[in-house]
Amino acid sequence: MPLAESVRNWARRIKRDALMLWFARRHPDTPLLAKAICVFTVAYALSPIDLIPDFVPVLGYIDDVLLLPSLIWLAVRLIPPHVVQECRAQAEAWMEEKKSRPSSRAGAIAIVLLWLAVLVGAAWYWYR
Repeated sequence: MPLAESVRNWARRIKRDALMLWFARRHPDTPLLAKAICVFTVAYALSPIDLIPDFVPVLGYIDDVLLLPSLIWLAVRLIPPHVVQECRAQAEAWMEEKKSRPSSRAGAIAIVLLWLAVLVGAAWYWYR
């Protein structure tokens, strides 16, 4: 399998699993800690604004390559296997039907608020 196809398949699985977490957060068998991680991960994954902007050389893609897959991995490990299977099927069906990338305004707002908190904290530290 060529490298480009492997990367494309990996990216599709990441998108599917991020969407799967959206469905898993509503499932009654998902533990509370897993639901919290699902909400955070989905809000971050679907946010049009990255924690580290992509225009920052090298570091801009670390969140896309390491942070997001790590959060998804952690959430999947905390969710019961039967819930993961059900929600992956729901995510696949949604992706086939919609053919578009979902987005989250709440996730974008959360990232903007996080950046503002960091800037306020840095300014407070700097001028203290």
